[in-house]
Amino acid sequence: MALLELQSVETFYGPSQALFGVDLSIAAGEVVTLMGRNGMGKTTTVRTIMGLSPAASGTIKFDGHDLRKLPPHRIAQLGIGYVPEGRLVFSNLTVLENLVATAANHGRAAEPWTVERVMALFPRLQERASQYARTLSGGEQQMLAIGRALMTNPKFLILDEATEGLAPIIREEIWAVLEYNLKDSGQAILVIDKHPKAMARIADKHFVMEKGRVVWSGTSEDLLADEAMQHRFLGV
Repeated sequence: MALLELQSVETFYGPSQALFGVDLSIAAGEVVTLMGRNGMGKTTTVRTIMGLSPAASGTIKFDGHDLRKLPPHRIAQLGIGYVPEGRLVFSNLTVLENLVATAANHGRAAEPWTVERVMALFPRLQERASQYARTLSGGEQQMLAIGRALMTNPKFLILDEATEGLAPIIREEIWAVLEYNLKDSGQAILVIDKHPKAMARIADKHFVMEKGRVVWSGTSEDLLADEAMQHRFLGV
């Protein structure tokens, strides 16, 4: 049974249609990617799930709930942690204050995330606990954004371009956390990214978008084997 399921979802920005009949299905404990070139509808898909760009038609269900009937704050309270593109940490709060500000157990986890667990996951945050978020590097801000989302103890985590513009060493550090910590713990995750080889290592299933439509889906083996698709839709 799917934890999150989209069926025939269409979304508009004013008169312009952005999503055309999008279908996605993600099971509990599954790590899934959404890939494609810029401007192809990936972020719009996430914003539609979160109720920030409401769907005009189709169905969106999460853990038995109809998300189209709910405002964004209620969707988050159902147990979806969202790390938007651009990080958007609270710049005038310290690292510790950022983490405490979002603390909740929306997913009713038996072993909830704590500040200590997040700082063990990202030791750089421990070193900078008293620093204002605006003084952190881009990579450190991304770690903080992920940690802040984890502090809501989500059933489902969405990462929109989590490694965009980061140094390769920081990118690898974040990917390692996804692969060896969050995935191994059974955290369901949707990752928007542009690196098929890394995503094939981390994720169970992959969806590729082109002009507001899902044009390809498959396993990691399928993704790596289909070089023609990568070249056509991902620019690899």
